[in-house]
Amino acid sequence: MATISDVAEKSGLSKATVSRVINNHPYISKEKRELVYKAMEELGYQPNPSARRLRGQLTNTIGVIVPRIVNPFFSYLVDALEQEAYDHNYQVLMFQSDEKKDKELYFLNLLKTRQVDGIIMTSIESDREVIESYTKFGPILLCNEYISQSEMPVVRVDQTKAAYMGTKHLLDQGYRNIAYCTGGLFVDDGKDKDRNVGFQKALNEYEIEINPGWVFINKHTIEDGKLVMQQISDMDYRPDAIFTGSDEIAAGIVLEAKSLGFKIPEDLAVIGFDDQPIAEMIDPALSTIRQPVKEMGVQSVDMLLSLLKNEPLAERQKELSVELVIRSST
Repeated sequence: MATISDVAEKSGLSKATVSRVINNHPYISKEKRELVYKAMEELGYQPNPSARRLRGQLTNTIGVIVPRIVNPFFSYLVDALEQEAYDHNYQVLMFQSDEKKDKELYFLNLLKTRQVDGIIMTSIESDREVIESYTKFGPILLCNEYISQSEMPVVRVDQTKAAYMGTKHLLDQGYRNIAYCTGGLFVDDGKDKDRNVGFQKALNEYEIEINPGWVFINKHTIEDGKLVMQQISDMDYRPDAIFTGSDEIAAGIVLEAKSLGFKIPEDLAVIGFDDQPIAEMIDPALSTIRQPVKEMGVQSVDMLLSLLKNEPLAERQKELSVELVIRSST
């Protein structure tokens, strides 16, 4: 069985440096971390979890990876995860990936070095093969996102159905020139691909073609929403409604529309996504798609704890219901 001395010899670093890497010391260069991780992988070295618990370095901890904690959806989701974990005597360690692969991999390595018992991923940046390679070090559960053709457990909503529901509402209200915001690229394998499918499905039922000039990609924030509204105001031929994909974006559109003299929904109907508190606070109040954030957090923690106890899961793919909330913006 490989020892820390073997890792030090193979990596060409001191035992002290290897120990700092294993213990996630903050002042170690990326290059040295990679040398240690590579040596550990080649030697099959795994830190002793019992010894680490005795040193107070591993005490019932769940890692949670989010893309942006400033997005209220993820703030509320982490709150639900933390409360459920606490009820089961676990603590939550939250990591923000900023939608960067290197940061995501850095956090996944904490599972490898036994800094956390398991990880809940609320966003995904790396390829399936990369993420699955870490499951040999502990359970990984996908929450809010999923990976096609993967056996990793998932708790999520049907994003295709949700986008279809929101777009269909706009169509049923009589709107025909519908713009669309997406968090990624409007492509088959891009982020938000399921929502893209739902949006297209609703338009197809009304034999309406997508206007590429009304598709706004990589949008996430209130400021993004303001910029989208500025672009719409500069168009000669404008949409009469927009599916924003986020209450934050929708709020930015509504705020900027007011400053530009547009009326919501008379000049532009706006529908959000998530049903964050801002959806009711803004004027006019936002129609939106409500996601069951609390239930998503509870179910995710409960499934991960079952995996940690080696208990069989009743289902590995848990799908939760969404709800259309109609307010004044449509």
